[in-house]
Amino acid sequence: MSCITTLKNKGLKLTPQRRLIVEAIHNADVHLTAEEIITLVQERMPGVHKSTIYRTLELLEGAGCVYKSELGDHFIYHHAEEGHHHHLVCTGCGMTIECEEDLFILVEKSLADRYGFRVNFKHLVMNGLCEECRNKSN
Repeated sequence: MSCITTLKNKGLKLTPQRRLIVEAIHNADVHLTAEEIITLVQERMPGVHKSTIYRTLELLEGAGCVYKSELGDHFIYHHAEEGHHHHLVCTGCGMTIECEEDLFILVEKSLADRYGFRVNFKHLVMNGLCEECRNKSN
């Protein structure tokens, strides 16, 4: 289901500003920071205030249209229709590797079996060292 349909089904208004924000995230080839989204939206609609964009991002996240993940000192956003995936971020060189959700199936099962806890792995960012940076430090 598209984000626009989701918003309509929840009885939320689809303002021109919200539509621009959804389009910016949906059309991006990469995950965007809030600052990048602000820039993209304000290029097309200069009068949109940052606070409107931040509130809309919160609304979209709450509606399940976008995922927000902490990456270093900022948050990144991606369209929920991309599906769940995770990032491995090297703290040495900053390289980011996307990994698929199925990587955590055994962890999810183990937590459910041992603790009766159902984990919601939406979009994780894990920090560590890539092979090249590990080899440099040895």
